[in-house]
Amino acid sequence: MARGSRLYSGEEDEVLGEMAGQIKVLLSKLGLDVHNRGVITVAKELRDAGMEVIYIGNSLPKEIIRTAIQEGVDVIGVSSLGGAHLTLGGELIEEAKKEKLEESMAFVIGGVFSTPDAEKLREIGFDGTFVPGATREEIVSSIRKIVSGKTGRIL
Repeated sequence: MARGSRLYSGEEDEVLGEMAGQIKVLLSKLGLDVHNRGVITVAKELRDAGMEVIYIGNSLPKEIIRTAIQEGVDVIGVSSLGGAHLTLGGELIEEAKKEKLEESMAFVIGGVFSTPDAEKLREIGFDGTFVPGATREEIVSSIRKIVSGKTGRIL
């Protein structure tokens, strides 16, 4: 089809290119933690950075993994402020391993936890940890780098 025709305007290439490079993120509050201001702020920041964001609110690890599979996401991001980050975070990664997702999906966690706990979360299998004060740029660039490393996509 010739460029400039009614059926081809060039916009299709731009849309397809954006879709190919778009990162799809599932965000959830881990367990029964009800402090959601941070995760909602992060959701908006990720959307503003061009990512597709699905926020499912409070969920347990099995629910998070099931939803991630159904939605075909690139990233699972969880938020924890209630102190269950090691226990529930470990359960989340174990569920991901059962489904063989740890190599193809990125796992990040943010919230209020100590530096030693952040290291334990990385040892458990989280690809990224974000504590209070993490900037939009740090979160967005980390997610892009992790997804690019796991999928080979140039983002």
